Amino acid sequence: MNEPEGPRPDRPDQPGRPAPDALAALEEHGFPLSELTDEQRQVLRGLTPDEVFLLLDIKARLDEVGPEVQAHSEIAGGALF
Repeated sequence: MNEPEGPRPDRPDQPGRPAPDALAALEEHGFPLSELTDEQRQVLRGLTPDEVFLLLDIKARLDEVGPEVQAHSEIAGGALF
């Protein structure tokens, strides 16, 4: 798996515990959180560190193979990237 650049949420001692800075990590890596509803942000806020890392890894791999300029609406309706 490719390591996403930038800070990674700390792994908690207890599996399943939400990542303390999930929203900050996602936003720093280009997720347009301002375009999401409060309910969608709440879902992301509850992600575990492993889930946040997985999203960041998938986004990094998609960014590597995608064109430099791509309309946000072409990928998942703009909801994730």
